[in-house]
Amino acid sequence: MMQFNYPPGATPLDSNEIEDLLLTHITNQRELNRWEQENISEAIVWYEEHKPKNILNESFIKQVHKRMFDRVWKWAGKFRQSQKNIGDPWHSIPTNLKNLCDTIRFRIKEKTYPEDEIAVRFHHMLVSIHPFINGNGRHARLMADLMLQNVFSKSPFTWGSKELTSSSDNRNRYLQALYTADKFDYQPLLEFAKS
Repeated sequence: MMQFNYPPGATPLDSNEIEDLLLTHITNQRELNRWEQENISEAIVWYEEHKPKNILNESFIKQVHKRMFDRVWKWAGKFRQSQKNIGDPWHSIPTNLKNLCDTIRFRIKEKTYPEDEIAVRFHHMLVSIHPFINGNGRHARLMADLMLQNVFSKSPFTWGSKELTSSSDNRNRYLQALYTADKFDYQPLLEFAKS
Protein backbone atom coordinates (compact mmCIF):
# COMPACT_ATOMS: atom_id res chain seq x y z
CA MET A 1 0.00 0.00 0.00
CA MET A 2 1.18 3.49 -0.80
CA GLN A 3 2.44 5.61 2.08
CA PHE A 4 0.96 9.10 2.28
CA ASN A 5 2.94 12.11 3.48
CA TYR A 6 0.40 14.67 4.61
CA PRO A 7 1.40 18.34 4.76
CA PRO A 8 0.20 20.41 7.73
CA GLY A 9 -3.55 20.99 7.69
CA ALA A 10 -4.28 18.13 5.27
CA THR A 11 -7.11 15.67 5.80
CA PRO A 12 -5.71 12.14 6.29
CA LEU A 13 -7.35 9.27 4.42
CA ASP A 14 -8.38 6.11 6.21
CA SER A 15 -7.56 2.67 4.79
CA ASN A 16 -11.01 2.23 3.20
CA GLU A 17 -10.68 5.56 1.40
CA ILE A 18 -7.18 4.69 0.17
CA GLU A 19 -8.55 1.45 -1.33
CA ASP A 20 -10.66 3.64 -3.65
CA LEU A 21 -7.56 4.82 -5.53
CA LEU A 22 -8.24 4.04 -9.20
CA LEU A 23 -4.60 4.21 -10.30
CA THR A 24 -3.00 1.14 -8.73
CA HIS A 25 0.40 1.89 -10.30
CA ILE A 26 0.91 4.94 -8.06
CA THR A 27 3.57 4.27 -5.44
CA ASN A 28 4.24 7.62 -3.78
CA GLN A 29 2.74 10.98 -2.86
CA ARG A 30 4.54 12.83 -5.66
CA GLU A 31 2.97 10.58 -8.31
CA LEU A 32 -0.46 10.94 -6.70
CA ASN A 33 -0.13 14.75 -6.65
CA ARG A 34 0.86 14.74 -10.34
CA TRP A 35 -2.12 12.59 -11.39
CA GLU A 36 -4.53 14.63 -9.30
CA GLN A 37 -3.16 17.86 -10.78
CA GLU A 38 -3.62 16.53 -14.33
CA ASN A 39 -7.22 15.62 -13.50
CA ILE A 40 -7.79 19.09 -11.99
CA SER A 41 -6.25 20.78 -15.03
CA GLU A 42 -8.68 18.91 -17.29
CA ALA A 43 -11.58 20.05 -15.10
CA ILE A 44 -10.43 23.68 -15.28
CA VAL A 45 -10.26 23.52 -19.09
CA TRP A 46 -13.78 22.04 -19.20
CA TYR A 47 -15.20 24.81 -17.00
CA GLU A 48 -13.40 27.52 -18.97
CA GLU A 49 -15.08 26.20 -22.12
CA HIS A 50 -18.56 25.84 -20.61
CA LYS A 51 -18.68 28.91 -18.30
CA PRO A 52 -21.41 27.74 -15.88
CA LYS A 53 -23.29 30.45 -13.99
CA ASN A 54 -25.63 28.37 -11.83
CA ILE A 55 -22.94 27.23 -9.39
CA LEU A 56 -24.62 27.69 -6.00
CA ASN A 57 -26.26 24.31 -5.56
CA GLU A 58 -25.36 20.86 -4.24
CA SER A 59 -25.44 19.21 -7.65
CA PHE A 60 -22.91 21.60 -9.14
CA ILE A 61 -20.65 21.53 -6.09
CA LYS A 62 -20.50 17.72 -6.35
CA GLN A 63 -20.00 17.86 -10.11
CA VAL A 64 -16.93 20.10 -9.76
CA HIS A 65 -15.33 17.74 -7.24
CA LYS A 66 -16.12 14.76 -9.47
CA ARG A 67 -14.54 16.41 -12.54
CA MET A 68 -11.48 17.32 -10.48
CA PHE A 69 -10.78 13.82 -9.14
CA ASP A 70 -12.79 11.23 -11.14
CA ARG A 71 -9.75 9.75 -12.90
CA VAL A 72 -7.99 9.17 -9.58
CA TRP A 73 -10.57 8.36 -6.85
CA LYS A 74 -13.79 6.30 -6.80
CA TRP A 75 -15.23 8.67 -4.20
CA ALA A 76 -14.84 11.77 -6.39
CA GLY A 77 -17.94 13.94 -6.16
CA LYS A 78 -19.44 12.05 -3.20
CA PHE A 79 -19.91 13.59 0.22
CA ARG A 80 -17.84 12.04 2.97
CA GLN A 81 -19.59 9.56 5.27
CA SER A 82 -17.21 9.85 8.22
CA GLN A 83 -15.83 12.46 10.58
CA LYS A 84 -12.46 14.04 9.75
CA ASN A 85 -9.92 16.21 11.53
CA ILE A 86 -11.75 19.26 10.16
CA GLY A 87 -15.24 20.04 8.97
CA ASP A 88 -18.86 19.89 9.94
CA PRO A 89 -20.43 16.63 11.11
CA TRP A 90 -20.75 14.51 7.96
CA HIS A 91 -24.52 14.03 8.31
CA SER A 92 -25.11 17.81 8.23
CA ILE A 93 -23.19 18.45 4.98
CA PRO A 94 -26.22 18.70 2.62
CA THR A 95 -28.09 21.08 4.95
CA ASN A 96 -25.03 23.22 5.62
CA LEU A 97 -24.20 23.45 1.90
CA LYS A 98 -27.75 24.55 1.11
CA ASN A 99 -27.52 27.22 3.82
CA LEU A 100 -24.16 28.35 2.45
CA CYS A 101 -25.50 28.62 -1.10
CA ASP A 102 -28.57 30.54 0.10
CA THR A 103 -26.35 32.92 2.09
CA ILE A 104 -24.02 33.56 -0.84
CA ARG A 105 -26.93 34.12 -3.25
CA PHE A 106 -28.29 36.71 -0.80
CA ARG A 107 -24.89 38.40 -0.52
CA ILE A 108 -24.56 38.56 -4.30
CA LYS A 109 -28.07 39.97 -4.74
CA GLU A 110 -27.75 42.51 -1.93
CA LYS A 111 -24.07 43.30 -2.61
CA THR A 112 -23.33 42.97 1.10
CA TYR A 113 -19.58 42.80 0.40
CA PRO A 114 -17.32 43.53 -2.58
CA GLU A 115 -17.36 40.70 -5.13
CA ASP A 116 -13.83 39.50 -4.29
CA GLU A 117 -14.75 39.26 -0.62
CA ILE A 118 -17.95 37.34 -1.37
CA ALA A 119 -15.85 34.79 -3.30
CA VAL A 120 -13.31 34.54 -0.46
CA ARG A 121 -16.03 34.12 2.14
CA PHE A 122 -17.65 31.41 -0.01
CA HIS A 123 -14.28 29.65 -0.28
CA HIS A 124 -13.69 29.82 3.48
CA MET A 125 -17.14 28.53 4.40
CA LEU A 126 -16.88 25.71 1.85
CA VAL A 127 -13.53 24.65 3.31
CA SER A 128 -15.05 24.83 6.81
CA ILE A 129 -17.88 22.47 5.84
CA HIS A 130 -15.30 20.14 4.25
CA PRO A 131 -17.87 18.14 2.28
CA PHE A 132 -15.56 15.63 0.62
CA ILE A 133 -13.12 12.97 1.77
CA ASN A 134 -10.18 14.91 0.36
CA GLY A 135 -9.37 17.76 -2.02
CA ASN A 136 -11.56 20.26 -0.20
CA GLY A 137 -9.13 23.18 -0.35
CA ARG A 138 -8.42 22.71 -4.05
CA HIS A 139 -12.15 22.30 -4.71
CA ALA A 140 -13.07 25.43 -2.73
CA ARG A 141 -10.41 27.47 -4.53
CA LEU A 142 -11.76 26.38 -7.91
CA MET A 143 -15.34 27.10 -6.80
CA ALA A 144 -14.33 30.64 -5.75
CA ASP A 145 -12.58 31.13 -9.09
CA LEU A 146 -15.64 29.88 -10.99
CA MET A 147 -17.73 32.38 -9.05
CA LEU A 148 -15.36 35.20 -9.92
CA GLN A 149 -15.20 34.28 -13.60
CA ASN A 150 -18.75 33.20 -14.34
CA VAL A 151 -20.90 35.12 -11.87
CA PHE A 152 -18.90 38.35 -11.47
CA SER A 153 -17.03 38.35 -14.85
CA LYS A 154 -13.69 38.86 -13.10
CA SER A 155 -10.31 37.15 -13.29
CA PRO A 156 -9.69 34.19 -10.98
CA PHE A 157 -7.54 34.58 -7.88
CA THR A 158 -3.86 33.64 -8.03
CA TRP A 159 -3.85 31.96 -4.58
CA GLY A 160 -0.25 32.85 -3.78
CA SER A 161 0.88 31.93 -7.31
CA LYS A 162 2.31 28.60 -6.13
CA GLU A 163 1.02 25.10 -5.49
CA LEU A 164 -0.43 24.45 -2.04
CA THR A 165 -0.49 20.65 -1.81
CA SER A 166 2.88 20.18 -0.09
CA SER A 167 4.57 21.74 2.91
CA SER A 168 5.81 25.23 2.07
CA ASP A 169 5.79 28.80 3.32
CA ASN A 170 3.02 29.48 0.82
CA ARG A 171 0.83 26.70 2.28
CA ASN A 172 1.53 27.99 5.79
CA ARG A 173 0.43 31.50 4.76
CA TYR A 174 -2.74 30.04 3.27
CA LEU A 175 -3.53 28.00 6.40
CA GLN A 176 -2.87 30.98 8.69
CA ALA A 177 -5.21 33.09 6.56
CA LEU A 178 -7.90 30.40 6.88
CA TYR A 179 -7.44 30.27 10.67
CA THR A 180 -7.75 34.06 10.83
CA ALA A 181 -10.95 33.86 8.73
CA ASP A 182 -12.29 31.41 11.33
CA LYS A 183 -12.24 34.45 13.65
CA PHE A 184 -14.22 36.49 11.06
CA ASP A 185 -11.20 38.46 9.80
CA TYR A 186 -11.15 37.81 6.06
CA GLN A 187 -8.53 40.40 5.08
CA PRO A 188 -5.48 38.05 5.23
CA LEU A 189 -7.32 35.42 3.14
CA LEU A 190 -8.38 38.03 0.62
CA GLU A 191 -4.80 39.33 0.40
CA PHE A 192 -3.46 35.79 0.00
CA ALA A 193 -6.02 34.95 -2.70
CA LYS A 194 -4.90 37.99 -4.69
CA SER A 195 -1.16 37.44 -4.15
